[in-house]
Amino acid sequence: MLLPWLPGCGIITCHLCFTVLGGLAFMFSASFLLQILACALYNNWWPMLTALMYVLVPMPCMFFGGGSTHFLTSRESGGWINAAKFLTGASAIGSIAIPAILRHAHLIETGAMLIEFTSFFILVCTVLCFHRVSLDEDW
Repeated sequence: MLLPWLPGCGIITCHLCFTVLGGLAFMFSASFLLQILACALYNNWWPMLTALMYVLVPMPCMFFGGGSTHFLTSRESGGWINAAKFLTGASAIGSIAIPAILRHAHLIETGAMLIEFTSFFILVCTVLCFHRVSLDEDW
């Protein structure tokens, strides 16, 4: 007798999909909340410049990788693929550098910089989890 909660019946797989998507949405929301809190708690909106980099990070994947992140971990190379890898890395480093530069220029407080770093770490974990989940064939 097949029970509906056994693997292969589809209910567990569907529940897992919603759990994973819910977890990813929560992580992304927490990252965005920390981004706003870094600005609001210190009454200084300079750290929002990092949000511009968050918009720029996926652009090379969308333009040169066909909307997929699979080329970032592959060993294949070519002019456009190497350019996309470089631009993705440069914009990701910019997400770390902007709060550090703003702190060095005394435009933001140390607490805001640390909150920005935490926000970036959570966002990177979210992207890595999404990349791992998108590699699965069940999706």
